[in-house]
Amino acid sequence: MGMDRGDGRNPNQMRPLACSRNLLHRAHGSARWSQGNTIVLAGVYGPKAGTRKGENPELASIEVIWKPKTGQIGKQEKEYEIILRRTLRSICLLTVHPNTTTSVILQVSWLNLQSLLPCAINASCAALVDAGIPLKHLAVAICCGLTEQGSLILDPTKIEEQKLQAIANLVFPNPPTSVIPKGSSTSAEEPFEHGIITSVTHGAMPVDDYFNCLERGRAACSKISEFFRKSLQSDLPDNASKAS
Repeated sequence: MGMDRGDGRNPNQMRPLACSRNLLHRAHGSARWSQGNTIVLAGVYGPKAGTRKGENPELASIEVIWKPKTGQIGKQEKEYEIILRRTLRSICLLTVHPNTTTSVILQVSWLNLQSLLPCAINASCAALVDAGIPLKHLAVAICCGLTEQGSLILDPTKIEEQKLQAIANLVFPNPPTSVIPKGSSTSAEEPFEHGIITSVTHGAMPVDDYFNCLERGRAACSKISEFFRKSLQSDLPDNASKAS
């Protein structure tokens, strides 16, 4: 299933990862996550007293605000906000700080928007850890694309995305061995090996190809999890970690 990609990667190869934390002094936590030249900066503010209107005051509320590099927020960015909020709510321990709101604000640092949603999810998780927000577990995300020739590729570039038949943005739970804040907990019954937190697809993808995407994505996310773990365990003064 070999195929040539414009940047020389093989179908299962991701772009280089990098993560830096504690970058925004006024935020309670922050992280910059990059995959190649796709860079997202996430800032966490809170928990602050009070919940969003219409939400259960016995639970904590998660707010996601997307700030585009240029111009006004569009339909796609609003969709990203909804997906991110649902994903982050599923990994946060909402009973620890009831009747509070934690805001996650995301900014795209560059205009290279390939695999943007997975990059934003990974940045948000790193920022939540930096802020000490209690979590059930971390989440790791990857984009998998189906070419018109029927091949699957991971972490597509913008040029590749424009030629794909379908795209699946997948979010998997990180194993509970990861570094997470004190007070976090995991359930022994959660199927970490086979579970999936979020799945967002665009385009027509046959069922068999989708399950192949899940298999490829899970394998890739195990590598992202290992990078995540090393990054969060780093005690360097600037909390910076890089991997190629």
